[in-house]
Amino acid sequence: MAIESVSPTDARRRQGRGGLLVDVREAPERASGMAEGALGVPLGVLLESPAEALPDQARDILLICEGGKRSMEAAAGLLQAGYRRVASVEGGTRAWRAAALPLAYPAGDPDFHDRYSRHLRLPEVGEAGQRRLLAARVAIVGAGGLGSPTAYYLAAAGVGTLAIADDDVVERSNLQRQILHAEARIGTPKVESARVALQALNPGLRVEPLAERITSANVERFLEGADVVVDGGDNLPMRYLLNDACVKLSKPLVYGAVDRFDGQASVFDAGRHRGVLPCYRCLFPEPPPPEFAPNCSDTGVLGVLPGVIGLLQATEVIKLLLGLGEPLAGRLLRFDALAMRFRETRVPADPDCPVCAAGREFPGYIDYQQFCAG
Repeated sequence: MAIESVSPTDARRRQGRGGLLVDVREAPERASGMAEGALGVPLGVLLESPAEALPDQARDILLICEGGKRSMEAAAGLLQAGYRRVASVEGGTRAWRAAALPLAYPAGDPDFHDRYSRHLRLPEVGEAGQRRLLAARVAIVGAGGLGSPTAYYLAAAGVGTLAIADDDVVERSNLQRQILHAEARIGTPKVESARVALQALNPGLRVEPLAERITSANVERFLEGADVVVDGGDNLPMRYLLNDACVKLSKPLVYGAVDRFDGQASVFDAGRHRGVLPCYRCLFPEPPPPEFAPNCSDTGVLGVLPGVIGLLQATEVIKLLLGLGEPLAGRLLRFDALAMRFRETRVPADPDCPVCAAGREFPGYIDYQQFCAG
């Protein structure tokens, strides 16, 4: 028996005359918007128990999916099961949307479902995961080369609150790699420039700027309420301070660093996993002497390199917030831009680490003399 195919407009008319519109997509897909008045029944459920979902075999049934393929499959199954009046909507929900026909959203928030539709279609994220991102607070130290791509993609992904600390102002030399900033904002505090750029991308985002250098006096205040902390600077004293604070406060730290053509990233989560996962001091127990400390102002950095590492950091943050996949905890990922090669090194927890060793009391903060330009 031939399957009847109808346009979205005709389906809407028949719906108004008593026809039942059935959306056979999966729930994460329907969360991004479905034809108004449609009944959501996934294809597999419908074909397995059609009588349970649609008890009236004589009713006018209009089937719709994303593009039209699954609705045709559903229609064939219903006809074979004895349903008499079955039709498939041509072009599916995409065509329905293009025809400017009314849509409905499960939670009644069109911006949420439209903006994050690609996340909502991932079963590993879905609506529950996206709302978890919206409820999250991420603290980012540094609004420069690494902090820029990390913050930008976290804002786009829908992380609800970004706290950003940086005491510097935008300079023209920053614009080669610090994508949050623009020519018109030269001389503006970086955290304010970051707020402007991030809220232009996602107006619903909450940005908490702190135009201060992170020290032992303010680090705990800044990290309070953060679900994940991002090391987005190139200041070694700050890096050790952040590490120690995250161990003390039991917060995961997403680390990144760049120099010339090389970058590296990792996750240090010793505060929540004492004696099992390492902290930054397990890898580098003490800062190097000032004369051996890297300084981007002196050595330079390939402009795109912080983008690569910052995106890795943003990915790790999202994974940690959603509990997805395998974080870089216990692994140091190194990137050689010239060879276009990644290498991974295992980093074990140091049982004698002065900060994170199991059962060790917190030794207190050390404000090392600053020797690397921010």
